[in-house]
Amino acid sequence: MIAGVVIWQITTLAQQLTFPYPERLTYRVEWRLVTAGNITVQQRRGNAQEWNINMNIESAGLVSRLYRVLDSYKAVTNDRFCMVNTFLDAQEGKKHTITRLTFDTGRRKIVYDEKDVLRNTNRREELDDPPCAYDIIGALAALRSVPVAPGGITTLPITNGKRLVMGKIRAQQKENISATGSNYSCVRYQAYLFDDVLYKRKGTLLIWLSDDSRRLPVQFQLHLGFPIGTITIGLVKDESL
Repeated sequence: MIAGVVIWQITTLAQQLTFPYPERLTYRVEWRLVTAGNITVQQRRGNAQEWNINMNIESAGLVSRLYRVLDSYKAVTNDRFCMVNTFLDAQEGKKHTITRLTFDTGRRKIVYDEKDVLRNTNRREELDDPPCAYDIIGALAALRSVPVAPGGITTLPITNGKRLVMGKIRAQQKENISATGSNYSCVRYQAYLFDDVLYKRKGTLLIWLSDDSRRLPVQFQLHLGFPIGTITIGLVKDESL
């Protein structure tokens, strides 16, 4: 009886949460019907005006033997998820790069620094910086903060350090998605970032956000065509911190 009351209280509290709040999200990556990897995203307050977001990506099983991935990503944003700086240590296949992205508000520049660890070479680029720009993680948080009803469109200034685009995101329709042992009512979005927009590769990115105050990213799908095909990233566990 006591355990049931505790579970009910925890469930009720989770339903009352309104994004943004400190959280840890765990995902499973599926490719061609096998588990290809795991992703953990953790968001905490740095201070009253900042968010710290950490993401770790690790390949698993057969995929690790074919193409090992071990990525560690850290981002600092302001209270509205506009980027302050990012750091990526990416070990992918035979490559190992360290990339830093800094938003120089004084000079209004986005500074991109990339180091090839194995070749010991460096690459540096600069872009003009608008008053607010997002990386992919920050753009997702911004989308979660401002709901867009099915049929609506929003645009966000998104950068990968090499390009800065006004990324269009369309809310397509409501769908039910099963994850973490629950059934979520979601809104499906399409983010138009491939096909030589932010990324040169041809592809489609779909995002399912829960249709409640938490706006949980329940599922992602990347359709990248031959030879990669479809990659599905599904929520396994969500925790408020």
